[in-house]
Amino acid sequence: MHIVLYKPDIPQNTAAIIRLGACLNLNIHLIEPCGFNLNDSRFKRVVMDYAGLSKIVRHNSFESFKKKYKKSRIVLMTTKAKKLYHKFKFKKNDMLLFGKESAGVPEEIHKILKNKIKIPMNKKTRSLNVAMSVAIVASEALRQNNLLKWLHLNLEKK
Repeated sequence: MHIVLYKPDIPQNTAAIIRLGACLNLNIHLIEPCGFNLNDSRFKRVVMDYAGLSKIVRHNSFESFKKKYKKSRIVLMTTKAKKLYHKFKFKKNDMLLFGKESAGVPEEIHKILKNKIKIPMNKKTRSLNVAMSVAIVASEALRQNNLLKWLHLNLEKK
């Protein structure tokens, strides 16, 4: 399972997602530019030593990411979607794309992606924290593909 962060701009959120990735065996993709330096003390404080346990791939642009994974299914998480995440059928190698915290993804990316889903929320609110969104959706995607059981069984062998 792959988590893709589009130009993340809050170091603590990115660090928390990388940490989640290490714990749940998720591949983390960062589409540059990030809005902070990976040496940022706020990032380091949250990520701790989990960066070394994570599978992190950095991409110079969305175009280079899309070209490299042209055969992969990209699923955009957006508050503008109609389909709810828990009614979506995830595949094991989905690329779950989460937008920049301050602005989401540009309209041109919305236009080219077919699969768009959202987390249902109180209508009085705008959005969830991106790290929370990643945790919610990744858990459901892993559950649907029986990957949490696989992770648990691999841990028991050690």
